[in-house]
Amino acid sequence: MREFGYERVHDVSGALALLGTDPEARFLGGGTNLVDLMKAGVERPALLVDVQGLPLDTIEFTPDGGLRIGATVTNSDLAAHTEVRRHYPALAQALLAGASGQLRNMATVGGNLLQRTRCGYFSDLAKPCNKRVPGSGCPAIAGEHHNHAILGASGHCVATHPSDMAVALAAFDAVISYETADGPGELPIAEFYAPVGDTPHIETALPPGALITGVTLPPASVAAHSRYRKVRERASYAFAVGSIAAALDVRDGIVAEVRLAFGAVASRPWRARTAERALTGGPASAEAYAAAADAELAAAEALPENGYKVTLTRNLVVAVLSELAEEAAR
Repeated sequence: MREFGYERVHDVSGALALLGTDPEARFLGGGTNLVDLMKAGVERPALLVDVQGLPLDTIEFTPDGGLRIGATVTNSDLAAHTEVRRHYPALAQALLAGASGQLRNMATVGGNLLQRTRCGYFSDLAKPCNKRVPGSGCPAIAGEHHNHAILGASGHCVATHPSDMAVALAAFDAVISYETADGPGELPIAEFYAPVGDTPHIETALPPGALITGVTLPPASVAAHSRYRKVRERASYAFAVGSIAAALDVRDGIVAEVRLAFGAVASRPWRARTAERALTGGPASAEAYAAAADAELAAAEALPENGYKVTLTRNLVVAVLSELAEEAAR
């Protein structure tokens, strides 16, 4: 591992100033992803700026009834929060589906948003990878890709984003707040993650040197009737091969509102807006859910070993929406 400096900060302005002193400096939250990548040699920062001591660890309602979550709130604290479990249950479920209890105790909201792909080629310095070395190639396309993207990928990268939390945040139209040396800014989560295109190494739309300070969930009554479902290759401590965050409001057998986001199918959480439009105002039935999923997945471009994700995602849509509709009818 490369030698590096370490500084602990207690205010946002100090954190930004320190990062600005070294182009190879990085912010450090819980370290559950960054430190692993440093051990593998993928990340080689010259300076770590520890932001865990910043006053960004609160969860509170906004004046309009939404929820504001500080960037240093841990995944465990967010999942256990009474109001999160009551008003955004899919978010709590997504957090609990991720990693292990020990890791959730360390991982932060800001770091979770920025975690990098678990593609084996990305973490193997002996292999080329366009995310790690732009222009070097994407061996996953012709190699091991059974858990790679079926939506929104390109000939330059087919890796998937690993976060469970971000899938739920995408379904609820989260807004990410950040600070830079030039002042504060905000990005809707729909704009936060950059499309792959021919620049897969550019993963977010955050300005250079920006520090995530929090996430805001707008008020949404439908979010209280939501669920996160994750499919993985073993019962625990595994990344998804497919997942879904869904929320549903059914009135007199008709879909009044629906939210759908998919995980493990793209380089970013995939908001299924085509499926949402197909369902809204129509019957709340398994046939309608399947047809909406098919409409969304018509754009899928599966590789030889990951075509199963199309069927898996379709089945998740039907199963989870059916469950939510049945619960609402009781």
